[in-house]
Amino acid sequence: MTPAPLVLDGLVVGAILFSLGLVGILARRNLIVMFLCAELMLQGISVSLVAWSRHHGDWGGHVLVIFVLTVAACEAAVALVFVLQAFARTGRLDSAAWQSLRESNLPRTVDHELPAVDVLPLKFPKLTPAGVEPSVDQDALLEREHV
Repeated sequence: MTPAPLVLDGLVVGAILFSLGLVGILARRNLIVMFLCAELMLQGISVSLVAWSRHHGDWGGHVLVIFVLTVAACEAAVALVFVLQAFARTGRLDSAAWQSLRESNLPRTVDHELPAVDVLPLKFPKLTPAGVEPSVDQDALLEREHV
């Protein structure tokens, strides 16, 4: 068992790394910087896992960190392909370049203004009156419960 201040230091460093990564993702639009901020968030979680693992004296956190690093390496390769394809299509690394990847029947979204407020009225479910049996959907009766 390690003393509590060492665990607190590890958790504080992990929280700082995660917070910096979160602020970077929310504040920046450059795809490479956003990708690096996501990696920073993963490293913050890894530091916290190692701190807890050392505090409890087992290897579970260390093993999980190895798996997280493996997944992060695979994610880095896939994200690099996405970033390169977005740059090849648009010639810039702005996150708005991803709009060209949308479906052709959807309009472009503009992030310079707030989205319009939905004017559809809320539709709440209604209970049947007492003593009246609700109508049964005939298609639901034909469905099997178990496959």
